Amino acid sequence: MKLDAVRGLWLLILALTALRLWAAAVIPLTEDEAYYRLWSQNLHLGYYDHPPMIAWWIRLGTFLAGDTPLGVRLLPVLGAAATTWLTADLARRLGGSARTGLIAALAYNAMLTIGAGGLIATPDAPAIFFWAATLAVLGRIVAGGSPRLWLLAGALAGLACISKYSALFLAPGIVLWLASSAEGRRRLLTPWPWTAIVPAGAIFATNLAWNATHGWLTFEKQFGRVEPSQFRPAYLGEFMTTQFVLLNPILAVLAGLGVWAAIRNRGRVGGMDLSLPLLAALPFCLYLALHSLHDRVQAHWPATVFAAFALAAAGAVADRPRGGRPRLLAGGLGLGAVSMVGVLAWAGLQGPPINARTDPLLPIRGWPDFARQVEAARVSAGAEWVGVAHYGALSQLAATGQVRAPLVHLIERERWPDAPPAPVDRPGLVLDKSRRLSLPDLQACFGKVTPMGELVRGVPTSRVDRYPLYRVEGPVPDLLARGCPDELGKNRRR
Repeated sequence: MKLDAVRGLWLLILALTALRLWAAAVIPLTEDEAYYRLWSQNLHLGYYDHPPMIAWWIRLGTFLAGDTPLGVRLLPVLGAAATTWLTADLARRLGGSARTGLIAALAYNAMLTIGAGGLIATPDAPAIFFWAATLAVLGRIVAGGSPRLWLLAGALAGLACISKYSALFLAPGIVLWLASSAEGRRRLLTPWPWTAIVPAGAIFATNLAWNATHGWLTFEKQFGRVEPSQFRPAYLGEFMTTQFVLLNPILAVLAGLGVWAAIRNRGRVGGMDLSLPLLAALPFCLYLALHSLHDRVQAHWPATVFAAFALAAAGAVADRPRGGRPRLLAGGLGLGAVSMVGVLAWAGLQGPPINARTDPLLPIRGWPDFARQVEAARVSAGAEWVGVAHYGALSQLAATGQVRAPLVHLIERERWPDAPPAPVDRPGLVLDKSRRLSLPDLQACFGKVTPMGELVRGVPTSRVDRYPLYRVEGPVPDLLARGCPDELGKNRRR
């Protein structure tokens, strides 16, 4: 890269990383982040919801920066910085100019999911990084690198797969890319692409082995989503609209122009051959579209392929360096910058709710004070444990360290294989939001249930979360081994 482009890229990475580190330190953990933090305290090769990589990242981050929000998010922030560099490097390896690589890096971070979400510690964070790293290594092979790099690409793909199962779509995408050109087909006739299966398979086999010894717990949880249970094409429209917004509407237009140019020119746009990133992303994108015909696609699921769209947007601008496209790019980058800084500052400074009915920050507000109220209520009730029915509430209460008694998840006990024996044969205090646990539910699980009012978490002038409290005694036999999940399910079906 030219010196000015290199300097610009590193200044971008340093500025974004500094902003994200500040935000990572001051924004309270989300419920999912608090949940994965609990995973990191007992490392395994798999967990109830996902493969293990995010737990390993959090463990390393908290070792380096302490058991704090910054420690939990340290590796995701550094991963976002590395992915920014990998995106620019891939543009260069695929034939683009240094300026095009810098534009791709800017566009990637101006996408709303990445800009504001690039610090969140979820399985998407390592999956995005390892997906990008795999493509970056393949880009080096395309640029004339040693075929032995296929082994490294396989290892990185395996690490992506034990980050999130969506990375399994990388394999058919890469085969599709190879099969799409004469040069790629020649590569398929050599042993090197096939050698990538060895490190990828060996790494993914660790999670397979864990699942095999745990009743295929994660597979049942995640692959159970695949089976269609209804036909709801409205979800497809919701999916397309949501991603158009989260890509950044202006940059989404540029990305669409870049993809269309690549289709018309056999992958070439802006001096780059984008067949690799776009075809690698295609199987996953098709799956998400198919999934959206029967169920909702969560907003963050497509984030692993956003770098490919950033490259397409940069290619569209490079094709027409004068006129409307550079102005569109400037508008998109401006929108992304304002959105990212605004969201992170609002969350970091705990800004006021939008209005009386909407408070997007409600999931992260007030947990330490709420936990102190829970502890006071527990002591007042003479309870020796605190039970909840939502994994996020349990995880947030645990993260505060304010509750001085065992925390017990009354349903989905398989989430907590390392939980110590819970003293449920003694009096307990049960809470959960939105009356998820009704009085009849609890009476099916305990011999004596006494309502104790409710606690409120959130800003009183806006929407709040209400948590009814119950003192419970006398659990049904084998409550945690078989009871409350089954009993609550039976009660809801009546």
